[in-house]
Amino acid sequence: MYEPNVVGDWQEYGEHAGLRVRVHRLETADPPRGRDDAAAGLTYFSVRVTIENRGTRPCSVQLEDGQIDVRVGADGEGAFIDWRNSQFIEGFDVYPLRRATAVVHAAAAEDALTHVDVQVHLRVDDEWTDRRLWAGGIGLTETAQVATAAACGPDSLAHQLTAYLEERTEPGTA
Repeated sequence: MYEPNVVGDWQEYGEHAGLRVRVHRLETADPPRGRDDAAAGLTYFSVRVTIENRGTRPCSVQLEDGQIDVRVGADGEGAFIDWRNSQFIEGFDVYPLRRATAVVHAAAAEDALTHVDVQVHLRVDDEWTDRRLWAGGIGLTETAQVATAAACGPDSLAHQLTAYLEERTEPGTA
């Protein structure tokens, strides 16, 4: 079964040797150029998508609007993405041992921010990669994670994600 990455994890792209992507720094944040009127009453947050080249040759990467999808809440509703305030990667050559980062500013109802899914569909050297998903949330505490997992069935994504996080944070594991 395909399991999503946890926000902060690196995802290797096998078809592009040495290339990896990470969704990280999911946090509430005001947009740099002011709020969009369409986001009235919503809470703004930002997320970063970093592409790193550990390979031996440069890769031309593209990560623009429409290649990043942000869903929030238990029902996976689409977040309002503020394209004007976001910073994308448009045809940038990432050389070996270098990185490029996109910053997405989005908004959603505050109570939905405990469940945030970010899907990335990267384009490398004019080829589309497979879509990758990262799951996380803003303001999660250990108690909230356990309560969410208990409220969902053992086959639910929330339960699987909580079990994965608990395995990674047990003493003696790396």
